[in-house]
Amino acid sequence: MKMQHVFFDLDNTLWDHRRNAYLTIKDLFEKQEITLKYHINFEEFHSVYHDINEELWEKIRDGIIGKEYLREHRFYDSFKHFGIDNKELALYFEEHFLDNIVSHNELVEGAEDVLEYLKAKNYTLHIISNGFQEVTERKCTLSGIAPYFTTITSADAVGVRKPNPWIFEYSLGLSEARKEESILIGDDWIADAMGATDFGMDAIFFDVYKEDKQKEGLKAITHLQQIKEYL
Repeated sequence: MKMQHVFFDLDNTLWDHRRNAYLTIKDLFEKQEITLKYHINFEEFHSVYHDINEELWEKIRDGIIGKEYLREHRFYDSFKHFGIDNKELALYFEEHFLDNIVSHNELVEGAEDVLEYLKAKNYTLHIISNGFQEVTERKCTLSGIAPYFTTITSADAVGVRKPNPWIFEYSLGLSEARKEESILIGDDWIADAMGATDFGMDAIFFDVYKEDKQKEGLKAITHLQQIKEYL
């Protein structure tokens, strides 16, 4: 059966979340004069925040914590690491972070070119994201990639996150696609690569950090342009 539907993860697969988050936090950091007031170096703070945030998202994916916990803790715990116990400051960062991140809309290198290429080859394109629905849609619209996609599925619209098979089931239903004619491309080994293959769908693992994880027969790329070798 011919491949017809291409499903993309959004954050760090197409929309450069790492870069955009970095720029957003840097703006807030400067606005609040954090270095001046608390003598914290931004790069050090960002590095601590990055690790804490990644860990919290893994716990969300594994069903250990909910979204609210993440929102209360990622900045609070980061500041606390530097000896600043300030709920108000953390809340300021959290609220403004979500509002402001969509003002930075850098895409992962090669994203638009690859979407253009797939569109020209008549594939039907979709998004399956573990992010928040409203934010996911704004990211697609403001970065200019929304017109490429027929459907956009977000975890909170379904109530479960990848790798839960139900989110793939839901997205296929929404897009009227059969799993044997569908492929998922994403950067998270567990949520995307394992999630899709365990569900019985083809996948391409976008190995951004060159983690070099392998599974028999699973396709992997380190740059989006390499999608052209498979599709």
